[in-house]
Amino acid sequence: MTSTIEQAYQVCEEITRTRARNFYYGIRLLPPPKRQALCALYALSRRIDDIGDEEAPPDEKLTALSALRAQLDDIDASVDPVLVAVRDAARRYPVPMPAFGELIDGVEMDVTGRTYETFDELVIYCRCVAGTVGRLCLGVFGSRPDPRAASWADTLGIALQQTNILRDIREDLHAGRVYLPQRELDAFGVELTLDERGDLVDKDGGLAAVIAACAQRARAWYAEGLRLVPLLDRRSAACTAAMAGIYRQLLARIAAEPSRVYYQRLSLSGWQKARVAAWALIGRGQ
Repeated sequence: MTSTIEQAYQVCEEITRTRARNFYYGIRLLPPPKRQALCALYALSRRIDDIGDEEAPPDEKLTALSALRAQLDDIDASVDPVLVAVRDAARRYPVPMPAFGELIDGVEMDVTGRTYETFDELVIYCRCVAGTVGRLCLGVFGSRPDPRAASWADTLGIALQQTNILRDIREDLHAGRVYLPQRELDAFGVELTLDERGDLVDKDGGLAAVIAACAQRARAWYAEGLRLVPLLDRRSAACTAAMAGIYRQLLARIAAEPSRVYYQRLSLSGWQKARVAAWALIGRGQ
């Protein structure tokens, strides 16, 4: 490995260490070569997400996303450290590079303010922004031969994204984004609104019921996606179980008391995340 590539990986590891508040607890369980590669993939995914979240007019965001697509199309010529690291990771592992294009597609949905009438429509979005990440991770992990492996990785990513959506209902509404399917909101008589403090309003408990139903559905996606774990080597399985375990615990907290997301962004503490990672490493994922 040249010093330039070493430096590129260092940049990506620093981005991951400081930005991946949940994922890093799993990533650091990997052996160094896979950890470097996954940090590179995370750093590029983070960059794509950040374009969608930055304070800029939609046209500027779409232009930036288009420019990043072009950079990916010509990645061999790039000297950008994140792209240099991704390029090297893709040479060492069967990384499904088109997944980054799908991730950009998903962020473009955010930028254009797309909403979702049904859960099936929402799944398309979740597959773009999170199923892609599952498939990218699988490219680094590798697995025993099974034609369902990529599908399970995709499913697990979608499960994590469903958890993010439930956690961030209030923050997303402040940003003008709604991810909960409109038909499900209508079925429970819910109109998402904020009070004078900027907290979610739930006068008759309909929103809590929607959240509880969505959490129950997400559990089924986790159960299906986690069928991937036995196909992975021990350290990759531990990484996957740790990341999923942190999000499953977060989902359990949301389901137990949905009203807490009305006024705060729920998260696990550092020691709680470390505990999940430790249990995953010894093969007792939670």
